[in-house]
Amino acid sequence: MPPSALTIGKVAKLANVSVETIRYYQKIGLMKAPQKPLQGFRTYTMDSIRELKFIKKAQRLGFTLDEISELLEIGSGQCADIQSKAQKKLDQIKQQITELNALKVTLDELVKSCQLTSEPGCCPIVKSLSEL
Repeated sequence: MPPSALTIGKVAKLANVSVETIRYYQKIGLMKAPQKPLQGFRTYTMDSIRELKFIKKAQRLGFTLDEISELLEIGSGQCADIQSKAQKKLDQIKQQITELNALKVTLDELVKSCQLTSEPGCCPIVKSLSEL
């Protein structure tokens, strides 16, 4: 095996993912599997590691695998298209933050009402969840 060729296990280790993750990405078409030789194992290159790291970083930014697939298809030469997708993701995250803050306020109020209630057998949280 040439020094630049890597096994799937080595790629997984260098990219800090599992072998199963690589196989899953290949199965769903996010990554292409290298050709399998007549004898021996498939070999990967450093490009596979870069691609895996791209995918994992994009996931940490909140992109789904479908969205990451779109980013990979667009490529780095279409910055305006990438920026548009990133802006859309940013808008979604801002909306989620707004919704989570509203949930936090509601839960804070429920917990406080529960702490202030001394009536046995009557939990304000359960009562609130049970109301129509």
